[in-house]
Parts: sequence; structure tokens; C-alpha cells
Amino acid sequence: MNPDLERLQPYPFQKLAELLQGVSPNAERDAIALTIGEPKHPTPHFISEALLSHLHNLSVYPSTRGMPLLRRTIADWLQRRYKLAPGLLDPERHILPVNGTREALFAIAQAVVDRSTAPLVMMPNPFYQIYEGAALLAGAEPRYISSDKRHGYLPAFDKVRTEEWDRCQLLYLCSPSNPTGAVIDMPRLEHLLELAQRHDFIIAADECYSEIHFDEVQPPLGLLQAAATLGNTAFKRCLVFHSLSKRSNAPGLRSGFVAGDAEIIEKFFAYRTYHGCAMPLQTQFASVAAWRDEAHVQENRRLYRQKFDAVLKILDGCLKAQRPQAGFYLWAKTPISDTEFARELYRQEHVSVLPGSFLSRTVDGHNPGTNRIRMALVAPLDECLDAAQRIKRFVQGI
Repeated sequence: MNPDLERLQPYPFQKLAELLQGVSPNAERDAIALTIGEPKHPTPHFISEALLSHLHNLSVYPSTRGMPLLRRTIADWLQRRYKLAPGLLDPERHILPVNGTREALFAIAQAVVDRSTAPLVMMPNPFYQIYEGAALLAGAEPRYISSDKRHGYLPAFDKVRTEEWDRCQLLYLCSPSNPTGAVIDMPRLEHLLELAQRHDFIIAADECYSEIHFDEVQPPLGLLQAAATLGNTAFKRCLVFHSLSKRSNAPGLRSGFVAGDAEIIEKFFAYRTYHGCAMPLQTQFASVAAWRDEAHVQENRRLYRQKFDAVLKILDGCLKAQRPQAGFYLWAKTPISDTEFARELYRQEHVSVLPGSFLSRTVDGHNPGTNRIRMALVAPLDECLDAAQRIKRFVQGI
């Protein structure tokens, strides 16, 4: 067996199951789960119809590179969304469809890390655990960069030593952040791009929450947008990962893309050819329909705004939680330990939340997820309101 498998930590939801094992929830309450970031808004009908109408393509092997139509559609969307100059993105060279961002974020480390050189793979802390697993199985050492309140819930890049940047081969960037909801700004992106050029590492920007934001005038910046603004029109050392799971409420479609540096994309394509993970044709046609439409995305944001407004109003004064800049998570501070909070909330109110310490690692005696919980406001509005009332009642009884 691959010995690196022994280095993998249990997934947060496995830890939660162990935490709640043997706990009997209040039988008078229906279960409400705020743990998993699985969108519950209906998948738009036109996406389902596009999928169904192309099921005859089940008899055809899809290509790893994907249909030219899909790649053109993605390039057009990126151009519109991030105000890129026409023609800057070549659908033949800069874009590769993937089966959701999770598998691609994992696979990119396996494709680009040179394990013979004691490599570092950097990531925010707290983080999406796929980054860590990808680093470990690529033979790299994870370097966790704290993202706590002192740094605006963004990674404290100024705390990374020069010799660590020299060893860095891949930096995972998550903006909007899971779980904090923080959005990186242009000065920080400019700094990262300069560091990547100076120390020769790749930035893998996980932007799958980019379309769930609360300012229709100023949506979150993207890495390709920043690179182009700074004159890096070849997007050297830059990769972005996007998905339809959150944007279009289609987590079961398993559809996304990676875009950026053409040389890296070509190498990643070669890796994926052997990996055997081509996107089914019916999924590609459904994806074309999704990327072409913005009305359903705007409606999606309206629903999330409505939930955040109502839930934060209920929690005001009893739980320290602020509206995120983007995404659908509340990163709330707890009056007791996060694990005790999660366990007792489940026992008393039958509401499950994810302890923040399960999403973070302790470095130099500090875990930025301690006394934090992540709540995913993905359930219908009435469930979110019910959960908020139960949480308020629970906190008032502590």
C-alpha cells in the first residue's frame, strides 16, 4: 500500500460522527443539518432538461479535453465575469473541463509536485481538507497559513519565511474562503503573483464560491482577472478552479473546469488522459446551458441574502456571527469549546453544526478554528430560521 495513505487525517464529517456517537438528540425536535455545504435550492429545470435531452450520447466515449462548444462557453463566461479582453483566453489551450473541483484540486498536486525536492504545498488554515490530502499523497509537506480574525480571515502570507517560499511548489488559495467567507483583494493578489514569479510556484485558486456574493456591483475578484490587470496575460503560474455545484445548485452534476497557464493545462491534460476522468457528453451539454445563463444565479444569490438577513437578525446579541463577504457559511464564535457546543446543541436541539477545529490544524500551539463553528445556510429558509431559533435558545441556556 502507498505509505502516504497513513498520513491522511479523518475527514471532518467522520470526526463529527465520532463526536456525536452515543449522543441521543432531543426526540421532540426534527433533525436540522447545517454541516455539509451541499446546496439545497432546486437545480434549474433547464439544466436537467439539457441533461436528459442528450442521454443518447451514452453510447459515445467522451474526450478528456471536452467538447469545443463547452470550452468556448466557459471562455465566454470567464471573459464576461472577470472583464477579460476578448481573445485573451484560448479555449483550445487555457481551459479544461473537470468532474467538479474536488477531483481536480486533488489531482493537480499529483500532476505538478516534484516529490524529489522536499516540496512544500501551502494552504490556508482553516481549509478544505482536499488540499491537505492532495499534498500528502503527492509526497509534499503541507504548510498551513493561519487565517484568523487578526488577518481579516485571510492567510497571513507575511508570516511565511523566504526559505519556505523557496520550497513552495503549489499554493492553494480559496477565495471566497471556505469556511470564513473572506474575499481576497487586489493588493494581496498582486503580492502573491509577485511571489509566485520570484519563487517559481503555482497558484491553484479555488473559486467555487465566487458566484455566491452579496454585492451585485462588486463581485469577488478572480486570479485570472488580477493576472491580466497586472500584465500577466499568459496567466503564468495561475490556475483557477470553478464549479457548477454552488453556482447552479447542481452538486450531483459533477461539473467544473480549470483554466489558466496553457503549459500547465497541457501537462494536466496528459495526467488526466491516464487518470480516465473525462466528463460525460450529456453532462457537458447541461454545463453549456448552465454557464450561459445568469438569471438563475442571481436568483440563487437573492435566496441566500434572504436567509442571511433573517438568520443574523435572530442570532444578533446571542452568538458572535457576522455576514461573510461571500459564500453560504457562517463562521461563528462560540461561548464554549466548539466541540462541546456542537455536541450539546445536537443533544438539546437536534441541530448539527461543524466544529471549527475539525477544519483547521494546530500550528505552534494555535488552532484558528478553536471556539468556532461552521454553519452552512443551505437548507430551505424555514429550516434555517428554525435552526437559528434553536441555536439562540441553546446559547441563552448556557
